[in-house]
Order: sequence, then C-alpha cells, then structure tokens
Amino acid sequence: MNRGDIRRAQVADAPAMARIVSDWEAATDWMPSIYGPEEIADMIREAMPAREMWVVGDPIEGYLSFDPKVNRVGGLYCRKSGQGLGKALMDKAKEGRDFVWLTTHEPNLSAQKFYKREGFVEVSRNDAEPPETVREVRMEWQR
Repeated sequence: MNRGDIRRAQVADAPAMARIVSDWEAATDWMPSIYGPEEIADMIREAMPAREMWVVGDPIEGYLSFDPKVNRVGGLYCRKSGQGLGKALMDKAKEGRDFVWLTTHEPNLSAQKFYKREGFVEVSRNDAEPPETVREVRMEWQR
C-alpha cells in the first residue's frame, strides 16, 4: 500500500463511498441498515465541507472521514480487510496530530483489534445516539 494512493475525496466519490458502507452493513448481521446507499451518499456530501475525507484505490476500496475541529475519526470503511488500506488511511488521519479519537461498535471486535494495533486505547463504552442502536466503544490515540 502506497500512501500516494490516498487522495482527498471529491463530491463525485460519495456514491462509491456510500456503497462500501451499505455493503458492509448488509454483510454484518448485528448492524441494522437504517439508510440506503443514496441516503448515505447524501450524508457524506453534506458532511464534506466540515470534514477531511480521504479515499484509497481506483475504484475506491476504502475511505476515512475526519472532523478536524474535534480530532475525531467519524468513519473508516474498507471493502476488504488485511490489505493495509485501513492502516494507510489511519496514518493519514494521525499525520501532524497528537490526539485522535473515534467510536466503534461494541460487537465489532475486529475493528477494536485493528484500532488497538494502531495505538488506540479504550476509554469508555456508551449507548448509541439515535437513530443508531448498537452500543459504541470510545477509543483514543495519543502521540
């Protein structure tokens, strides 16, 4: 995985980004699919002005959404795991920062394992904010 393969997301990338989320939800038995791909794409487009979003691959194989105002990773989704895409995207989010935080779903043990490998530590477990229904784990990374 070459960090040069990562680029800033464009509005035109929103449908491909949304499809990755939608496909993941459909394949994950504990994750309810609240929104369809079109609604997810709309949410991504609406968030773009306030977020730093990066994509990797052509076609897009993964993306990360980051809120620089609060140093929060709002979403990290990759079509396949074990390819180094998530690590490359997370390295991009950490670049030039001393602190990053995120939440992941409590049943998503593989994501928690990945974040721990990336230096994140669990700091709390919380009920999901509606309309989400799956409990979340807050994790933080410090340089």
